[in-house]
Amino acid sequence: MARSVRGAVLAAASATAVLAASSARAADEEIQVYMDEIGPPHELGLDVHLNYVPKGRVDPEFPGEQASEGRTRITPEWSYALDPDTELGLYLPLATIDRDGSFRAGGVKARIKWVAPRPKDQDWFWGLNFEIGKAARNLDINPWNAELKGIVGARKGPWTLAANLNVDWMVSGPEHTPVDFQLAAKAAYRIGEKTSVGLESYNGLGRGRRFGRLSEADHQTYLVLDTSLGRWDLNLGAGYGYGRPEDRWIVKAVVGVPIGPG
Repeated sequence: MARSVRGAVLAAASATAVLAASSARAADEEIQVYMDEIGPPHELGLDVHLNYVPKGRVDPEFPGEQASEGRTRITPEWSYALDPDTELGLYLPLATIDRDGSFRAGGVKARIKWVAPRPKDQDWFWGLNFEIGKAARNLDINPWNAELKGIVGARKGPWTLAANLNVDWMVSGPEHTPVDFQLAAKAAYRIGEKTSVGLESYNGLGRGRRFGRLSEADHQTYLVLDTSLGRWDLNLGAGYGYGRPEDRWIVKAVVGVPIGPG
């Protein structure tokens, strides 16, 4: 399938899913702003997402839910690029270690990411990412959920700016929650050949008819460091939640593991 045709199919399928959606819930197994990175075609890639909540919510929102305080989430993300513009991904497993030290593999999620082709001298980029997955009952009252992510950004000199508009919805489950909207953004400044520092911001925009009620939503800001150690890529951050947050303090990392040819 040609790249432009594949992109059009992805966009149409994702838009159809959004129009058919009736409810939403944000996922927190990964904390990152999506940009234009796609792995080498026909090679397997691996990023490991880690986050820990030293200060968060202790009271469950529904019977049997795992509270966030003291919880560690460990999520390997396997990827495979079909071509320079299209990448498949699989989050397997969605694992947690709760505040008592109990380990549980709690689900799986799949994604497809497409970035629009662009001339080499074009500074800005855009794309789409669609995800669907199943989470364990202790993580989400609705087991099946989906997300459409719009991607836009630019690189100019030492600066990188990017933003994602996320639309999350429930696919299957007992509680029909409304569509959930979030905006994620990143501003980074390069301080070395392989190192940059910056800020990442994750903001709830509201749900359904309560869109725009920012004081009722979750907001988090992270100080982040992006660097490389040999073939290992690292995104490290410490964040603070405000508004009406799920978590107050969060520590996160995304580790790019070299598993392909050197």
